[in-house]
Amino acid sequence: MESSAYDPGEFYDELFERKGQPRRSSLLLLQKIAALTEGELQRRQQAAERVILNLGMTFGVSGTEAGHEHIFPFDIIPRIVDASDWDQLEAGLRQRVRALNEFVHDVYHDQKILKDGVVPRDLVWSSKGFLQPCMGLTPPRKIWCHIGGIDLVRTSDGQYYVLEDNMRCPSGVAYVLEARQVMKRTFPELFEAYGVRPVDEYPSALLQTLHFLSDLPDPTVVILTPGIHNSAYYEHSLLAQKMGVELVEARDLVVVDGFVHMRTTRGFQRVDVIYRRVNDDFLDPFVFRPDSQLGVPGVIEAYRKGRVALANAPGTGVCDDKAIYAYVPKMVNYYLAEEPLLPNVPTYLGWDAKDRAYILEHLDQLVVKATNESGGYGMMIGPNASQREREECAARIQADPRNYIAQPTLSLSRVPTLHGDHLEGRHVDLRPYVLYGKAIYVLPGGMTRVALRKGSLVVNSSQGGGNKDTWVLSGEPTSR
Repeated sequence: MESSAYDPGEFYDELFERKGQPRRSSLLLLQKIAALTEGELQRRQQAAERVILNLGMTFGVSGTEAGHEHIFPFDIIPRIVDASDWDQLEAGLRQRVRALNEFVHDVYHDQKILKDGVVPRDLVWSSKGFLQPCMGLTPPRKIWCHIGGIDLVRTSDGQYYVLEDNMRCPSGVAYVLEARQVMKRTFPELFEAYGVRPVDEYPSALLQTLHFLSDLPDPTVVILTPGIHNSAYYEHSLLAQKMGVELVEARDLVVVDGFVHMRTTRGFQRVDVIYRRVNDDFLDPFVFRPDSQLGVPGVIEAYRKGRVALANAPGTGVCDDKAIYAYVPKMVNYYLAEEPLLPNVPTYLGWDAKDRAYILEHLDQLVVKATNESGGYGMMIGPNASQREREECAARIQADPRNYIAQPTLSLSRVPTLHGDHLEGRHVDLRPYVLYGKAIYVLPGGMTRVALRKGSLVVNSSQGGGNKDTWVLSGEPTSR
């Protein structure tokens, strides 16, 4: 397949500097693609899709019939990240997670950052992610944000920006692990030549992170899932299998004599660490939602007494609030006395009168997001919206200004994507995964989400997006 006809346009392209001019790091890949016989790339794409089907690599979509699963869309043209770029990203991600962890601990204890006026007190107290029952909680090792997913975008100037933080129950890492296996079958000859950094060590790194939360030499770890109808159940199952731990639902756990136990065929077995994939509100009906069937009654009391560890700690959802996100650069300054290595996207807050006036006057230029929605829901892209949609959005902002932020419409970077018999540019973002245990570990690469619809800026799988493998290079590729 000839790539010389590919036109990156006015966007930053991850593989091309300009039309007919591949980036140095992508030259070997594009030469390989060009050398394939006619139809071979499409056949490899189809083979990759068959592997994904056989793996059962699926996701659920909110609002569809319960249990309805979709095969996760995948494109075989990878994203390539140079070693130097990755080193900068990794340093910025470590810094950001440290600051967020300090913020969560402060918010549930002394609240110094609120008293000093760095982050508005009312903004935190009105956040849906701020949980009053977590006041005074001290998690093991004072680590709250054990598993993080930080969404990054790259714009036309080549600069990376943080788009949002996911510190409650970030999902998607299973697709990173499986996409790599698919790509090793698709382009096996390129991995050695490129020196692509491995991702298959993630499950063992995650298990080490979870073990670090217990003082026991061989703690019992489980993954708590909401069940088979959860959109990320495939991931819960895969991680449990790869870590060699039990996948449990609420009905499998019970608090006895102040300790959490798992029901087994041999009776009760004590559980020491729970990697919970259940949202805070449903975690313990004695503390949060009393109608929850997904949580374990009494688990928060056991946690408060240090008899079980939870990852992530309850209360970390305050970091996921898109209004609080706007203050993370100030958190880095405040807690670490450092300048942020990764900038935020400029953000306007609906609750601020001046910002709100700007938002309402520039709706045709901005992306408006609900502060506590995810998956692309509750979002309006002003330039693509109709006048009626913008008017309806304005009414929602005026009715509940705390619930909305707005950001400029970004020119997200693109990656060539297979479309029929040729390559077309599609917009992408990047979600690296960060583990905070004895040390901070950043998975090399992460999930490159791709907007498979032409011209679309929405990369979420629930909105028609897909996945690409992300190749982080160890150094310069070697020709073979």
